[in-house]
Amino acid sequence: MTTTGTNGVAGLLLAAGGGRRLGGRPKALLPHAGGLLVEHAVRMLRAGGCGPVHVVLGAAAADVRDRASLEGCTVVENAHWAQGMGSSLRAGLDSLAGTDAPAALVLLVDQPGIGAEAITRVREAYRSPASLAAAAYDGERGHPVLFGRDHWAGIAASADGDRGARAYLKEHADAVGLVECGDVAEAYDIDTEADLKHLR
Repeated sequence: MTTTGTNGVAGLLLAAGGGRRLGGRPKALLPHAGGLLVEHAVRMLRAGGCGPVHVVLGAAAADVRDRASLEGCTVVENAHWAQGMGSSLRAGLDSLAGTDAPAALVLLVDQPGIGAEAITRVREAYRSPASLAAAAYDGERGHPVLFGRDHWAGIAASADGDRGARAYLKEHADAVGLVECGDVAEAYDIDTEADLKHLR
């Protein structure tokens, strides 16, 4: 049984994508902020108070392990990453089931505009293992999202394709606490060549 950090909320980083629209460059290995995108995201989760941190890899997982500094993280390899984000979310939640974490804060590796301040705000929305919370941008739900442990089985059962937890969150919309983060974060994705302008 792995214990959590003092805050109790685990960080779950989904970093398995193959970057199909980026010419097959795995997003985890894109350069950003003096390192790699996956390293930046791990730093943000830790700076936002999450612990432990589990990282789900998929495309070029061996290369990511070799090149990225992921010390202290639990690395989960999702052999079915090509099926979409849902399979990575299931793999990550399954890994966290072996810890005593009461909640998971889920961050996507391709959203570097979401930093420690937004992560902290969403993490602090945790009240109990029944909690559900998500960042909001001008009132629209986005990432990161927080799933109390009571919801993990239901989310895993409904996570399909690239939808991740979307169906579950829609079904439980009344229970999702929205945390406005538009003043401290930008929820753009790094999906295409044009989006690379956001990396530095």
